[in-house]
Amino acid sequence: MSVAAGAAQLGASVVLIERGAMGGDCLNTGCVPSKSLIAAAHAAHAFQFGNGLGVGTGDMAPVDFQKVHDHIHGVIASIAPIDSVERYESMGVRVIKETARFASPDQVVAGGKRVRARRFVVATGSRAAIPPVPGLAEIDPLTNETIFSLTECPGHLLSVGGGPIGLETAQAFRRLGAAVTIVERGTILPRDEPEAAAIVRKSLAREGVDLHEHTNLLAARKAGAAVEIDIDQAGQVRTVTGTHILVAAGRTPNVDGLGLAEAGVEYGPRGIKVDARLRSSNRKIFAIGDIAGGPQFTHIAGYHAGIFVRNALFGLPAKADYKTLPWVTYLDPEVAHVGLTEAAAREQHKGVQSIVEHLSENDRAQTERRTEGFIKLVLSKRGHVLGVTIVAPHAGEMIGFWGLAIAGRIPLSAVAGMIIPYPTMSEISKRAAGTYFKPKLFSPISRMLVRAVQNVLP
Repeated sequence: MSVAAGAAQLGASVVLIERGAMGGDCLNTGCVPSKSLIAAAHAAHAFQFGNGLGVGTGDMAPVDFQKVHDHIHGVIASIAPIDSVERYESMGVRVIKETARFASPDQVVAGGKRVRARRFVVATGSRAAIPPVPGLAEIDPLTNETIFSLTECPGHLLSVGGGPIGLETAQAFRRLGAAVTIVERGTILPRDEPEAAAIVRKSLAREGVDLHEHTNLLAARKAGAAVEIDIDQAGQVRTVTGTHILVAAGRTPNVDGLGLAEAGVEYGPRGIKVDARLRSSNRKIFAIGDIAGGPQFTHIAGYHAGIFVRNALFGLPAKADYKTLPWVTYLDPEVAHVGLTEAAAREQHKGVQSIVEHLSENDRAQTERRTEGFIKLVLSKRGHVLGVTIVAPHAGEMIGFWGLAIAGRIPLSAVAGMIIPYPTMSEISKRAAGTYFKPKLFSPISRMLVRAVQNVLP
């Protein structure tokens, strides 16, 4: 959709083919409904735990889950006109609501219509992967495509997968009244700093989420109206019973039925194989978003759209560069990251140093009693910013600045010298930057200099 809108407004002739709901995964079954669910869960949590501020009840909030469902789908409906067929047609895009497949290297067939073009973009995204666990597929588990259609809160939600989708959904449903068990075969948030994962574990445990890491799912089955899973944790096998099971254990690219072989497009388990300019083995055909086999985020798909437009419409050799890729896990507190983790930085650079400032030293965090979190700067030997992690309420709103700092090589001295409104949680960024200069600023040499200056001043 980003490609179609951008190309059409630049004067190109554009055909957009979509077999499902306009807006795709993000609007209908991904980012928008999940964040709407999280907003409802946040309100329920505040009702229960606001007593630290003198206003909470201490009891689980009364939740009308039908109204939660209506809230989620009301948000989708409010955004849908922006993604509608009518809006795109008003921009000059020809929209075909059919399934498409390549008939040749330069031709697509969709609903009996044949379309030839100078350039093609495949942006078919991905879907929830169902692990090959005995019985799992047969019980028709919930995925992100179906869970937001629930009108009743699960009694006990079993979540297979402890990645961002699984964790966000688990915390939200727990706050809305469900018992929740998470089964993760590895460790949660493996791409983030270990300190961030530690805070998430504590937060989930405090809220009553039953988390099982390094645990294998052996089998799943129906048990009357319930569902059962057999799990193996360090050789201890046991059965867990729930009312619903959610699979959030990775994504599978949507390559089936596209006729990629007929188009001369190479692809594999991760999607279409592309070069840095997002071109497939057929140079007329580009792949963007999840289907391109890279990071799976909506903002990356939008970024890819810009890469395509520069290549195809302006003839510029634009390439994808993920050095300043940000991501956010929308838990409470949020976990936001950009650039390199400390471990990755030490693999690539010598003399790496890190600075950590805790939210407990931030006055705004104290006023809200939200002091669990931190900012971590990963710096080169010369003090250049290589990566940043923030764990805090609304950390996702703060991480974008650090992506700009890395991309623009903004010096820490500029960050330390910023004037930031007080009190805000964003002050933690300025504080962390200032900490880098403390050893030099308050060194014996600095004290000697101050004494010398004071001796000559009138």
